[in-house]
Amino acid sequence: MALIPYNPFRDIERFFDEWATKFDELAFPEISLIEEPKMDIYEKDGKLIAEIAMPGVDPKTINVSVEDNVLKVEAKKEEKVEEKKKNYYRKEIKAGYLKRMVALPVDVVGEKAKATYQNGVLKIEVPKKEEKKKKAKKVPVKVLK
Repeated sequence: MALIPYNPFRDIERFFDEWATKFDELAFPEISLIEEPKMDIYEKDGKLIAEIAMPGVDPKTINVSVEDNVLKVEAKKEEKVEEKKKNYYRKEIKAGYLKRMVALPVDVVGEKAKATYQNGVLKIEVPKKEEKKKKAKKVPVKVLK
C-alpha cells in the first residue's frame, strides 16, 4: 500500500485557505465561490473508496470521473428560495459549486468506478489494478580468468 508523504504545513495551508474563503465571502458576497468538500480515502477489499461530504446537493447534479488515477468530483448546491415572510437575522445557506480533484495513491481501474449518494455522503468505489507479479530472472555469473 502506497503512503502519502507527510506534509507538516498542511494544517497551516488549510487554515489560510479557509481564512481566504471567509475573507472572499465578506469582501465579495455576490460572487459564488467554489467549495472544496471534505473527503476520506481508504482501501477495503481490493478497492479504493472515497467518501465525500456533500450535504444539500441534488444527486442529479453530481459528476464523477476517474482518469489517469485522478478522481474528479463536481456538483451544484442549490439555494433555498428566501421567503419574504421570514425576518432573517442570518442567511448563510447559499447556492454554490462543489469541486474536488485528488490524485489517487494507487493505480486504479477508472472504467469500473461506482458511486452512490446517501444521507449527504457521496461514496465512490474504484477497483485497484492488479499488480503483475514479476518473476525473478536468474542471471548467470560468468567467471573471468
